[in-house]
Amino acid sequence: MRPRGLADMVGQAHVLGEGKPLRRALAAGRLHSMILWGPPGTGKTTLARLLAGEAGHRFRQISAVMAGVKDIRAAVADARAALDADNAPTLLFIDEVHRFNKAQQDGLLPFVEDGTLVLVGATTENPSFEVNNALLSRSRTYVLRSLTAADLRHLIDRALADDERGLGASGVAMAPTLRDQLAERADGDARRALNLLELAADIATDVDGVLTITETDLMEVLREGLRRFDKGGDAFYDQISALHKSVRGTDPDAAIYWFCRMIDGGCDPRYLARRVVRMASEDIGNADPRGLRLALDACETYERLGSPEGELAIAQAVIFLACAAKSNAVYNAYKAGLRDTREHGSLEVPMHLRNAPTGLMKDLGHGAGYRYAHNEPDAYAAGETYLPDRLIGTRYYEPTERGLEGRIRAKLAALHGQGGTGEDKAD
Repeated sequence: MRPRGLADMVGQAHVLGEGKPLRRALAAGRLHSMILWGPPGTGKTTLARLLAGEAGHRFRQISAVMAGVKDIRAAVADARAALDADNAPTLLFIDEVHRFNKAQQDGLLPFVEDGTLVLVGATTENPSFEVNNALLSRSRTYVLRSLTAADLRHLIDRALADDERGLGASGVAMAPTLRDQLAERADGDARRALNLLELAADIATDVDGVLTITETDLMEVLREGLRRFDKGGDAFYDQISALHKSVRGTDPDAAIYWFCRMIDGGCDPRYLARRVVRMASEDIGNADPRGLRLALDACETYERLGSPEGELAIAQAVIFLACAAKSNAVYNAYKAGLRDTREHGSLEVPMHLRNAPTGLMKDLGHGAGYRYAHNEPDAYAAGETYLPDRLIGTRYYEPTERGLEGRIRAKLAALHGQGGTGEDKAD
């Protein structure tokens, strides 16, 4: 069922639609090197084949998973020979191009530059991280998107009706509602949709003399299907980012959804638990210190219960943090303190703060003039300083008005503004 022409391509209108850059380049006969970046089953290989056909280029394909420098040299030699003999240009398609190391990617550069071949690389990984800058600068990156359920439904209908390459000749029937369900469960992947359809057709039930894909047949092939999740890849980091931002944005529904997506995709619950602990400090902080304790309790609970029972404790922590008062004041204070530490070097500890365990140290003035806070009103030595001289007056921690930090803010304001005689409002 692979498309035979660009008109048969489903989806990717943002790349192939009328007036779009790739369509214009193709119409003008100026096929250029490119990187096709997108999830599995979005048509990267198919598009490369169609581009070669539309532009009148020879198509040669290698896989970066299996190929080495020898294979690259052979492909280049073949392209050069075809160009010299028949003036026939070659489109070299490299699947999983991110799997090539730096030397292998660099080995392609001269031949892309001198026009020996047009390179089309396909990758499911972010090319900004996985493809050399030199190769990226000589190519254009096109992002292919997951197909919509409507796109996949169109493909399913086409496959069921096609007498030559699909299931039309076998007369396999499938109810519209089940087609919709298959389209949804294929998760944006055309290859998965067609593979699942073929598997379902193989076990289809004879209903009154008609081979029919029943709901039972479909459920049999769908039961092991997992949503798209690539451990260590873009989908992984996009989803953990969505989880963190949902917690920060006080959206418990979105937070629990992204948590479940990652669990369903096979993410290690311990990793998620560690990230939840980080969220408790970074985004809740002292606005609700219970968040950090609950996050740590969730980690311990998971270690005691394991999967699948332990995930519920992490989910509890996720929802609590999403609903809790938010503050990044501790996070900001830490970053600011670290910045000054690195910028100002090893500033001396003020003499009155130094330890004086020996007579010599006392004679040198260590600890001289230090005021013991517990002997002062409100256990606060008004006017005393604790920072290095160069940094006196610097404020790193600026509590928010939210949650417990509102009370902390009031207390500090009272102590700073009233010389320590104000009421301790956080007690």
